[in-house]
Amino acid sequence: MAVQSLYRRYRPRRFDELKGQEHVVRALQNAVINHREGQAYLFSGPRGTGKTSTARILAKVLNCEEPENGEPCGICNSCGAIDSGNSYDVLELDAASNNGVENMRDLIERSSLGNPGRHRVFILDEVHMLSKPAEAALLKTLEEPPPHVVFVLATTDPQKVSETIRSRTQHLQFHLLPMHDLDEHVRWVIKDANLKVSEAAIAQVLTQGGGSARDTLSALELVAAGGGEADEQLSPDEFVEAIIDRDPGRALGATAAAIQRGADPRMLAEEIVRQLRECFLSLMAPDLVQLPEQRKTLVAEQARRMGASTVVRAIEVLGEILIEMRHAPDARLLIEVALVKLTSVNNANDNSSLIARIERLEAGITRDASAPMVRPAPINAATGKVQLGGKATVAVAAPSVGPLSDEQLVSQWSDVVSGFKALARAVFSAVSAVSCVDGVLTVSAPNDAHQRKAQEHVAAVEAQLSSITGRKITVAFNAPTARPSAAAPARAKAPVATDEQIAEAVFEDVDPSQLTSAPTTKSTTTTSVEDQLAKAFPGSKLVDKPKKK
Repeated sequence: MAVQSLYRRYRPRRFDELKGQEHVVRALQNAVINHREGQAYLFSGPRGTGKTSTARILAKVLNCEEPENGEPCGICNSCGAIDSGNSYDVLELDAASNNGVENMRDLIERSSLGNPGRHRVFILDEVHMLSKPAEAALLKTLEEPPPHVVFVLATTDPQKVSETIRSRTQHLQFHLLPMHDLDEHVRWVIKDANLKVSEAAIAQVLTQGGGSARDTLSALELVAAGGGEADEQLSPDEFVEAIIDRDPGRALGATAAAIQRGADPRMLAEEIVRQLRECFLSLMAPDLVQLPEQRKTLVAEQARRMGASTVVRAIEVLGEILIEMRHAPDARLLIEVALVKLTSVNNANDNSSLIARIERLEAGITRDASAPMVRPAPINAATGKVQLGGKATVAVAAPSVGPLSDEQLVSQWSDVVSGFKALARAVFSAVSAVSCVDGVLTVSAPNDAHQRKAQEHVAAVEAQLSSITGRKITVAFNAPTARPSAAAPARAKAPVATDEQIAEAVFEDVDPSQLTSAPTTKSTTTTSVEDQLAKAFPGSKLVDKPKKK
């Protein structure tokens, strides 16, 4: 004789034995206590959550000879007959195999007959499998059943049940069991059945059960039959770690090992997606993760290392291949290509992979504050065009070697000048540093006109030099020297800014604060255009344009 399965042996027989369905128990018990039981119920929810067991308990309490606080006594003849499955008060039908009109007509005829108990309970399992004509035939009796008849419809897919049937029933939704309730139930079953199961095996059983009590007890029975130790099966963590490490070889090796052990490619992809979903929930809503504490901590760490964008992209890619696997000649090839795509983001060009690469760059690269920055070109709001001097330029950073000494200020004068603003840089590029003593920097201009032009920018230059050296610097000018005599030692001739250098600097970056308005009063003497340009650009030369032939 076959041994009774654990999920049948430990099937709930009272409302207080149901796990994780307190809202359903409360509703049914109150209805029984107050004698307001409904004429039709619709139980929906995932498999293994207690829908059929609850329907049987409801049938027992409705026909129990001595019910107590909405609970069946469990010892009367009616309760015993229902537990043994030979009660005339309860009729169970599988709608998957009794889904025709003739079956519904037979059920309607039986409902009009009498029965020994107070109520005749009809339990229709998998009611969503009824055909449309069968649903239509059942509607009238479901709406106006005989006074002693109660219908209990059970389904795992309530959206497939027609709206006309759902509107005639009281819809109670069953939930997956919380992980802590399922863990307590499994340990109680192990103790009551005198089983020897390791902690690792219990964790494996809870993971495989996925919140379903029947699936969990079936997995527990299989583990107990195998010696109470966890099976040597490939964990989806191997695939998640391969995605994190960007290791295509590891992912392909794990796929080959799993398929060699008999795993179906589609089931393997679904298992990886379930693992990724737990990672996704761990990032977005940690309270929704239904895993043991140790497992929950591991998944949270994996999710943190992957990042939200990588997790979402992995779920999308694997979800797409699950659809393609229906018609693919080789499902293994699809999952291998998908895993290589997920572990080699640099070779993919889709939007999600590009976003993932950008996020990795943002997380791994910090910008050097001393590096040159390209300033955007300013736009004139009135015309929508780039303003004068508005081309994008590179801002040259000041030397980042710390405060400069007097000697370094003189020796690195050309580098210091390169950090000035545009006009000051153009003018002082022809000015040479002679010496720097006690905060007084002596400079020399090539001529009087250039010196007068440079003196207009002394305040800005002194402020810039003070920020570089960390102390107050005053700029002093030497008198422009004439041609060196033969007796005097020859000194290197200071470079003079050319017309092109000054013009380029002016148009490169014009600071509006440095511009001055032209005088509005008319002068008594007429000044030529050449004289005005010579005054604006000291040291410039007039080049005659060739006449057109």
